[in-house]
Amino acid sequence: MRRVRVIILAAIVSAPVLGSAAFADPAGLPKDQDRGSPYMRVFGVTQPPYGFVQFCERVPEECRQGPQEEQRFSATPERLSELDALNRTVNREIAPATDMEIYGVAEYWTIPTTRGDCEDYALLKRKRLMARGWPASALLMTVVRDEKGEGHAVLTARTVQGDFILDNKVDEVKSWNRTRYEYIMRQSYLNPMIWMTLDPREANSSLPIAGVRSAPGR
Repeated sequence: MRRVRVIILAAIVSAPVLGSAAFADPAGLPKDQDRGSPYMRVFGVTQPPYGFVQFCERVPEECRQGPQEEQRFSATPERLSELDALNRTVNREIAPATDMEIYGVAEYWTIPTTRGDCEDYALLKRKRLMARGWPASALLMTVVRDEKGEGHAVLTARTVQGDFILDNKVDEVKSWNRTRYEYIMRQSYLNPMIWMTLDPREANSSLPIAGVRSAPGR
């Protein structure tokens, strides 16, 4: 546990001054996203993933809006260590499998019990952290493009100390700007049914809040 805490605290200390020079291969990072801040920047409202919309229709209690909190969650060192420990636990507990392998469909978001894909891992981590007292506004489902250019889902922990990523591909919890992902969209911290674009190229083409339930498939 001591090593876990050191890893996350080191990320907190270094995050405010991280820039492209802090990466081993800055040329390989997405060019349009500012990595100098420990906090992600949003660029407007966008359509949520269709699998998420279907998930909320099936399990509405998992998508209820909690108390609106304008302030970021101020996490203690113990809370931040909890992120790392839980990320490792769920990554070991759930066996990776595609939605097609499990359900016979291309996309199906759910809270897994034994097997699941990336968004299922993230949903389970969100559920367990909320059961431990983390607010919904601090736990945001996030869609990225991975190192292969493929769609991938992670969980963002939105805190005063920065935005941290819980990922089924990586056991270590990292500040968002220490990952090699291109960030596409994430839930709004004010309303989990609303999604915000993280792509600066989409800044002028974001959608109005209405129509969340009619989102097309990806």
